[in-house]
Amino acid sequence: MPRPILATIHTDALHHNLARVRAAAPDAKVWAVVKANAYGHGIERVYEGLRGADGFAMIDLAEAERVRALGWRGPLLLLEGVFEPRDLELCSRLGIWHAVHCDEQIDWLAAHKTQVPHRVFLKMNSGMNRLGFTPARYRAAWARLSALPQVEEISLMTHFSDADGPRGIAHQLAVFREATRDLPGERSISNSAATLRHGGEAEVRGINEGGWVRAGIVLYGSAPDHPERTAAQWGLEPTMTLSAKLLGTQQLQRGDTVGYGSRFTAEGPLLIGVAACGYADGYPRHADTGTPVLVKGVRTRLVGRVSMDMVTVDLTPLQQAGIPVGMGDEVTLWGRASDGTWLSIDDVAQAAGTVGYELMCAVAPRVPVVVG
Repeated sequence: MPRPILATIHTDALHHNLARVRAAAPDAKVWAVVKANAYGHGIERVYEGLRGADGFAMIDLAEAERVRALGWRGPLLLLEGVFEPRDLELCSRLGIWHAVHCDEQIDWLAAHKTQVPHRVFLKMNSGMNRLGFTPARYRAAWARLSALPQVEEISLMTHFSDADGPRGIAHQLAVFREATRDLPGERSISNSAATLRHGGEAEVRGINEGGWVRAGIVLYGSAPDHPERTAAQWGLEPTMTLSAKLLGTQQLQRGDTVGYGSRFTAEGPLLIGVAACGYADGYPRHADTGTPVLVKGVRTRLVGRVSMDMVTVDLTPLQQAGIPVGMGDEVTLWGRASDGTWLSIDDVAQAAGTVGYELMCAVAPRVPVVVG
């Protein structure tokens, strides 16, 4: 039989989370962001759950081609724009919209020969300091684009650096509002965190009306501002389950150690289970003792160091509850247990000192994946 580990993608949860985004931004159109192979879920696997979005946004042309191959005829957006002039040819052929964040991209458009004018999203660096034109240069970039016959329509876009934290978005919002005053075009300002945390604010709602929000991590059931707010508190559902089975158990005595480096020492008699998941499956090696896990739907913890192919888990909570446990029993590394119990990927990521995004994207190719 195959090794007992499985990733399951939940179409119903994708539908639910997309509806949650629409409720948070009722007057906006929604980009379903599927970069990084749909945050590790697989573009083809999430398509059915997200096809109710108004458009799909991604990073590279290969991802855009995959969405078109699935039958999507609506808007597609390259969030970082094109990387070389010849990319514009495919944008023309497949009707792909693209961000413009630098002078070179405008130069490429000016030299591009096309019968199909392009829809572009002009990006402002309003304080994130990654990509985009500074506010002082934004209008000049807009003027250059608007004079090009290769450009049909210009939308205005920025990205918030602190929408998920206490600093918030007011400082960048003020910069964006001033620099775009009286410029025509739809706006796109809100990522997942801004949509959930600030979508109800009058000014944000006014900008979003008729514009676009960019829903990324929220679609995949992770809270963008965890641990301040959990996925459950935001009304989100997990879209990926990573599950395995117990390969066996070991009865420890006081002083016994577990795993490489003897990182865990039993303080008394302890039953542990060995599960078929390790860092070669994408589970983080730096997840330490105490990282949460479910066994038969009961919350417990990892003990000892994560190995390439195995983790070890404390079975005490099941013993205390009088639940029999042994080889072949279900272990939920994150997501939904078969009894409906949830373990948020954010809780696992927090214990491992990372974010849910990384765990989703890191699931290894050797892990079988099903859509459920």
